[in-house]
Amino acid sequence: MTPGPSTESILPVVLAGGAGTRLWPLSREQHPKQFLPLAGRQSLLQQTLQRLRGLNAHPPCIVCNEAHRFLVAEQCREAGEPWGAILLECEPRSTAPAICLAACHAMRHGDDPMLLAVPSDGHIAAPQPFLDAVAAGLAAAEAGRLVTFGVRPDSPHTGYGYIRAGEALHGAARRVAAFEEKPPRAVARRHVASGEHYWNTGIFLFRASVIVAALRRHSPDIVACCEAALAQGEADLHFFRPGPAFAQAPAISIDHAVMEKTGAAAVVPVAMQWSDLGSWSALHEAGAADDANNAIAGDVIAVDAKNSLIHATGRLVAAVGIDNLIVAETPDAVLVAERDAAQSIRQVVSRLQSLSRPERLAHRRVHRPWGWFENLDAGPGYRVKRITVNVGAQLSMQTHRHRSEHWVVVRGAAEVTRGAEALALAPNQSTYIAPGMRHRLSNAGQTPLEVIEVQVGDYLGEDDIERIKDDFGRSAVTTAAANGDDAAPA
Repeated sequence: MTPGPSTESILPVVLAGGAGTRLWPLSREQHPKQFLPLAGRQSLLQQTLQRLRGLNAHPPCIVCNEAHRFLVAEQCREAGEPWGAILLECEPRSTAPAICLAACHAMRHGDDPMLLAVPSDGHIAAPQPFLDAVAAGLAAAEAGRLVTFGVRPDSPHTGYGYIRAGEALHGAARRVAAFEEKPPRAVARRHVASGEHYWNTGIFLFRASVIVAALRRHSPDIVACCEAALAQGEADLHFFRPGPAFAQAPAISIDHAVMEKTGAAAVVPVAMQWSDLGSWSALHEAGAADDANNAIAGDVIAVDAKNSLIHATGRLVAAVGIDNLIVAETPDAVLVAERDAAQSIRQVVSRLQSLSRPERLAHRRVHRPWGWFENLDAGPGYRVKRITVNVGAQLSMQTHRHRSEHWVVVRGAAEVTRGAEALALAPNQSTYIAPGMRHRLSNAGQTPLEVIEVQVGDYLGEDDIERIKDDFGRSAVTTAAANGDDAAPA
């Protein structure tokens, strides 16, 4: 008997460019849901990478937003997960351009791997049924099919797309009869009862050349932009930075660009507990509920509360006599909403954008390639931050025209470049950086370095940073617009 195709031939493509706006205030533009530990101690990205390890496949290719590149690399290192290429999107263009970019990149040197495209922000309770389904889908993918994976619905969910399955094809695969958008509840009930409908997981399996050929037929502009972007691109530290042509690709999902148009689509049914964690309601359903059907995380005291999700991040949250609510606390924002209104949270994010509110972009704690910082206080002419520098890391060598900086070490060992001086600072020691002075902060110890920074000046924007030397390949002059944040140290 000839052995079937092996999962070792697969190149996973992890799609990590989503924004997750419906999970605000936990999910922010600069730190979206795939980087958060929403269903366990690890982030959703880390759980995705760990799940893929069970395939014994190639190290995954990760496609992410350029602004998240150091966060992706750090989470991979933190979890001990190897990676192949990290491809940087200069701006998000949805899943079809992301998958096309990964496929074209994988074929650059004459290879033609089997690609398994997986979102980085989904939740799968147990990995084995997923791994078995991928193995079962290989025969159809080897035969030139564009394979997707469908979960049999256990409720009339109106937040998911559905796939209607047709006749049997190769092995466990069935022909896709139709893709159906998120239905009203009455239609969703009929789908559940039919036994022929499956939730669309957004997970795909196909050979690289097959998906590129299908895109070239149905959405040729995407292929042209991705091929041009790769030709313009260049390596950047651990990353590959495609050229600006990528931004010209149509922003469209792989479902709309190809899967709904092709006659080669196949679905492999899989029996697994799955959620895209796309809303607070989905997070409640995926969480471990107590006897009153409350999903609780963090420092929470609930009295006579039921059917609610209560999530505390930085403070004690006390919930009394509530029913069917979402309560989400972060250090700079609190959300209170009816669970049934969870899909409307995007309107809050849109309002924050129209008001230019920073709460849309980032948390008080903002991650950087060298560590993180947290804004503690600000007022006219001053700003106070807590800076944590990872072991072995350092900020860029830089200058500021309009502000001075005062640094006080509170934990660890600091090495400070201050003009021509090199200073070693221990806890409770400090230094002063005058405007225009070249300076750099480095961690010289074996534990994280914590520093309180006080900025004073008539202008504190981040376009007042000139980088002289940087370990992370960032540009010499940083602007507030480029960082998406007006209070981020370099």
